[in-house]
Order: sequence, then C-alpha cells, then structure tokens
Amino acid sequence: MLRYTLMRLGIFAGCFLVVWGLVYAGAFPRGFGDSNLLWVLLLSLVLSAPISFVVLRKERDRASVQVSRRVDRMKANIEASRSQEDEVVDEAAQPRTSS
Repeated sequence: MLRYTLMRLGIFAGCFLVVWGLVYAGAFPRGFGDSNLLWVLLLSLVLSAPISFVVLRKERDRASVQVSRRVDRMKANIEASRSQEDEVVDEAAQPRTSS
C-alpha cells in the first residue's frame, strides 16, 4: 500500500510541475489574485487522478489483494479468540461435582 501511495504522489508531483510550467509559460490561465497556487494544485489533482487510475491499475490490484489477505487473517484471529473465550465461559458455567 505504501508503494501505491508513493507512486500516486509521484504522479501528482509530476503533474504539478508540468502544470506549474504551463501556467507560467502562459499555456494555462493564471488564477485570480493570490489564488495561483490553489489553481495549480487543483488542476494537478484533476489531471493526476485519471492518469493514476489508468497507470497504477496493476499496483492498485496488488495492494487490494494484500489488504484483503490482512483482513481475512484478522477475521480468522478474531474468530479464534472468540471461540477461546466461549470455551472458557462454557467451562466456568458447568457445575462442578464433588466426590
């Protein structure tokens, strides 16, 4: 998951640099007043989202498999813990016989 996140941030950073260059070259309009940085950030987000969706498809699938495996392991551990607790409760509830 960390690898996917870093790759996504890399794509965003690349888009940010390209958009920044195009805005200062005059290919894209500048923001109003002091909003230039916000304009560049928003435009970079809009451009990087579909690029990330297409380019990182395989990495996203790998990350989702890892996450689902972790979730399955956690569910199994919780169920094992629950069954152990049930056994302890059942043992405590049984009446003891004295001989």
